[in-house]
Amino acid sequence: MAWDETKLARLRERYGDDPGGRMYDPKFAKVAERVFSRGARPAPWVGVPTFLSAPFRQVDRAAPDFSGLAVAISGAPMDIGVSNRPGARFGPRALRAIERIGPYNHFLDCAPTYELAVADVGDVPFPSRYDLHASHAAIEAWIRGVVDAGAAPLTVGGDHSITHPILRAVGRDRPVGLVHIDAHSDTGGPFDNERFNHGAPFRNAVLDGVLDPERVIQIGLRGSSEYLYEFATESGMTCIHAEEVAEMGIPAVIEKARAVAQGPVYLSFDIDVLDPAFAPGTGTPEIGGLTTREAQAILRGLKGLDIVGGDVVEVAPQYDATTNTAQAGAQMLFEILSLMAFSPSIAGRA
Repeated sequence: MAWDETKLARLRERYGDDPGGRMYDPKFAKVAERVFSRGARPAPWVGVPTFLSAPFRQVDRAAPDFSGLAVAISGAPMDIGVSNRPGARFGPRALRAIERIGPYNHFLDCAPTYELAVADVGDVPFPSRYDLHASHAAIEAWIRGVVDAGAAPLTVGGDHSITHPILRAVGRDRPVGLVHIDAHSDTGGPFDNERFNHGAPFRNAVLDGVLDPERVIQIGLRGSSEYLYEFATESGMTCIHAEEVAEMGIPAVIEKARAVAQGPVYLSFDIDVLDPAFAPGTGTPEIGGLTTREAQAILRGLKGLDIVGGDVVEVAPQYDATTNTAQAGAQMLFEILSLMAFSPSIAGRA
């Protein structure tokens, strides 16, 4: 087939002198106008890294000001609640260092760091690197400040025990629902005489009255710890094992999640839900997990849910020389922030 010289001439006329950032599709033009506002796309390796390249807000640790934000992204670099390999305290720094996440989410058609008033507000100030209970109290106080300022918290851990104090702040006035994507149910009891370990945050949150178990769905469960988690089903949680994800198919999993997670809902993503082939850098890896594509598809299927907060936890980068785990964690953080752009409780504060 001969090359269409007329078509080539039209393309040259339209794109030949493009200075960079000139888009003709209205939805792409809207994003490009913001990204190229200074004449060029910012270089991803320049400047001080922040979560998802969001603006950084310096706050007073003693009296933090989160006013004017729709979403406050915080680090919670704490892993003294783990039962296996430590190292998730380095998770926030690793996710900040991952470049080129966003700004545009092609599937959800949004650029959340431009459409929401969002900022990286730094790390939770911990009074001690050794005191688990004091660390949890510090997280709860920090997140309560975010919520009281009218912002939604998005947090990067840290081990999964951080989610209990976050839920105590988010669910203080009314219990919330939960979409929990994880290899482990995290509804266990005391471990080595410690009730508030990273395998128990959701049992503790239910018992505290801040989490409604009948509006909880857990996706991706597997491994050898099933016998520890009878609280989940007895309390009314919906549990979907990793094997069932393959049997049901992603659309059915999404449909079930949307049916269960009604009303205000929190979204917690443990990186170990991914198979270690995709995310070896975590404290308790379990083979037979989800692929990154499956995890993305499940998250994207939650568009429109009333998400009032979220987290990504258990990234322990030192167990992954490739940085793939941090890359996956940062991408899942971006998917959650993208969902927040469509949350009824947040979108009005854009």
